[in-house]
Amino acid sequence: MKTAKIIGIAAGLMLIGTPAIAQDSGEIGYAKGALGYDALMAGQNEIALQQLEAAEKVDANDPARLINLGQVYARMGRTGDAARMFMAAMKSDTNFDLVLANGTVVNSRDAADQALQNLNSQYAGR
Repeated sequence: MKTAKIIGIAAGLMLIGTPAIAQDSGEIGYAKGALGYDALMAGQNEIALQQLEAAEKVDANDPARLINLGQVYARMGRTGDAARMFMAAMKSDTNFDLVLANGTVVNSRDAADQALQNLNSQYAGR
């Protein structure tokens, strides 16, 4: 079973990656920049979006990619696009366990659901 690691933040979830290959970035098991993790952590949303869109070796339906795209879209005010990414991750045939920064293990579908709930809460609070 595939396992990935994510960081939970107030605005939602950002995926780090699978623990297959250790590297300096949080994108473990993915090519550096493939999930836009470092750019997301630095608040560089445009760069993160470019990295996620250019990640040719990451399946377009990879839940890690979808959730991080959702995070970028949410930060850019594209709430409809963000919701679509989170829903696609929830409905994906692919799912795997994610580890939150606090050590909690969550299935990728549950993480996507949580991100969607966070998005809905932010939108409702406006």
